[in-house]
Amino acid sequence: MFTGIIQAVGQIIDVKAFDGGLQLTVDAADLDMSNVVLGDSIAHNGACMTVIELIPPKQYKIDVSNESLRCTVGLGEQGGKVNLEKALRLGDMLGGHMVSGHVDGVGQVLSFEPVGENRELVICAPKSLAKYLAAKGSVVVNGVSLTTNTVQDSADGCVFSINLIPHTLSVTTLGALVAGASVNLEIDLIARYVERMVSFETTQGGA
Repeated sequence: MFTGIIQAVGQIIDVKAFDGGLQLTVDAADLDMSNVVLGDSIAHNGACMTVIELIPPKQYKIDVSNESLRCTVGLGEQGGKVNLEKALRLGDMLGGHMVSGHVDGVGQVLSFEPVGENRELVICAPKSLAKYLAAKGSVVVNGVSLTTNTVQDSADGCVFSINLIPHTLSVTTLGALVAGASVNLEIDLIARYVERMVSFETTQGGA
């Protein structure tokens, strides 16, 4: 589990293909690697990946399957920047919201405009995610826990807006977004279970 509070912005410094996916070497930059061991989970732009090799002091390797590459964006480009967060440990502060590290879909940035010192980010999510999005609810964008301002269903999907403060823009990769960019989305974990309970009650006739 994760919180969606980014701990560092890393960089993919090497990409090698293997039968079934890509092996990435990541420079962890300012991420605290002192307690990271083989097999630990680290979220990369919201996608949970397993550390398979440590390269002291600040680099490590992960394998990304073809299925993960198909369902996400931003994980196969050498030189690409990635938002990093280590998995929660018992006793850690939950500063964002409960995040699984499983990308539910890819959205498209419609606009990214200044609003005073902040920026308004407008994203179109796939129709399949529309029922999980609500105004003032939680959503994860490229691994960052954010609160939606407005939510509007459309013919192409679900359009929602987010207000980004200068701090978020400076400590994540979100500040580099432009209209037309693709982003990884994860819907709220609670919304997922509520939908399952409601659909189960409906199909089972309340039994």
